[in-house]
Amino acid sequence: MKYLSTRGHSPALSFSQILLGGLAPDGGLYMPDKYPQFDDVDLTAMRDMNYRDLAFAILSRLIADDDIPANDLRAIIDKTYIAEVYGFTRKGQQAEDITPTVKLEDDLYLLSLSNGPTLAFKDMAMQLLGNLFEYVLTKNGETTNILGATSGDTGSAAEYAMRGKKGVRVFMLSPHKKMSRFQTAQMFSLQDDNIFNIAVNGVFDDCQDMVKAVSNDAAFKAKYKIGAVNSINWGRIVAQVVYYFKGYFAVTDSNDQKVDFSVPSGNFGNVCAGHIARMMGLPIDKLVVATNENDVLDEFFRTGVYRPRGSANTYHTSSPSMDISKASNFERFIYDLLDQNGDKVRELWAGVDQGGAFDIQQLLKKVRTFGFVSGSSNHEARMKTIRATNAKYGVVIDTHTADGLKVALEYKVKGTPMIVLETALPAKFEDALVEALGDVPPRPASLDGIEDLPQKFTVMDVSVDAIKTFIQEKVA
Repeated sequence: MKYLSTRGHSPALSFSQILLGGLAPDGGLYMPDKYPQFDDVDLTAMRDMNYRDLAFAILSRLIADDDIPANDLRAIIDKTYIAEVYGFTRKGQQAEDITPTVKLEDDLYLLSLSNGPTLAFKDMAMQLLGNLFEYVLTKNGETTNILGATSGDTGSAAEYAMRGKKGVRVFMLSPHKKMSRFQTAQMFSLQDDNIFNIAVNGVFDDCQDMVKAVSNDAAFKAKYKIGAVNSINWGRIVAQVVYYFKGYFAVTDSNDQKVDFSVPSGNFGNVCAGHIARMMGLPIDKLVVATNENDVLDEFFRTGVYRPRGSANTYHTSSPSMDISKASNFERFIYDLLDQNGDKVRELWAGVDQGGAFDIQQLLKKVRTFGFVSGSSNHEARMKTIRATNAKYGVVIDTHTADGLKVALEYKVKGTPMIVLETALPAKFEDALVEALGDVPPRPASLDGIEDLPQKFTVMDVSVDAIKTFIQEKVA
């Protein structure tokens, strides 16, 4: 298995070779040269596997044995997906299940992805990525400086996965004063010497553009060994593929059945993993892309026009982790849509990178063959959805999951299971939950008072030169 750039002008590399870098040298994202296929026999064998065995069955098809030997990969997975790490479960759930399902009613489920240490779905991939990074760095005697951007959950998940890891520093950019108080405290309260938080006077897209600009400076990237853990990192995406298989098996009895997944979407990484699972043979009918007021992706799937709005036109909402107008992973889907034509992808993104848009409405019929549909939510709708879910099912959900559930109900078809991907525990968005329900949502006792802990961060204006200088100083 080799990996190619979506923009077609980088050499084919192994999984280990692309793991640390994130972006390809030509500015593209890495994709496998072919998708491994899971047929009916494979699915039957996988149906009763626990999460660790399922992860190994999938990842071993994407990582060559002469790259990371099977015994080593198995050990990394077994170290990652243990009940002690994924212990924040709802009543009646078992931590050993890692991603248990919650049945709301016939054909409607939540897939619990928020049982990890930072209470967000990003832990599912990031904990694995931290162990993979440490393995590869130790094996090669190397170090890396991770540079990332977060709208809320990626940052804390990355920092908790990488804190104390040998040979790793983390530089995490976030939009200043635009995350929830809980999210901010999770990141900024970390005092580890290898963790550096930078609060940028801007929005998430500004942070993401700064990261991309640094990553595209080949000389700087090489000199300072810049790595990435955002969802542009292929390791993040492939780890998320696993829970689509787990969710599918949890709500079906036969491989003849199809399911729908509804995914709260900002940077397109989570739903991109669903697309890849479908390309590998998982029987998915619809992939429902659920956005908030920042509905760039919804506009594309309705019209064929991809039109990032820019930082000045990005709304600050009560589902802040989705306050994104330029979805990094969307390029991976377009690459498949265009039959892996790297030259065409490069042409389209040359315009996007200059602040433009593109129109491929002539391909909308083909888009539908990949199962994608979409919808959007807003503050009023998510408050209503949170209240209704609590009243009807006795289940409290966070604001992002509410967006996913609201749009899911617009596409739910009797007889086809609809699985809504839970993205975070409600405690992460306390102010919005108090507005919706009038009560403070419960949180794990270990996180009580986290907002009152001392915080360590640096405020920075939007400046590529400033972040480069900061990295140089800290590395020195």
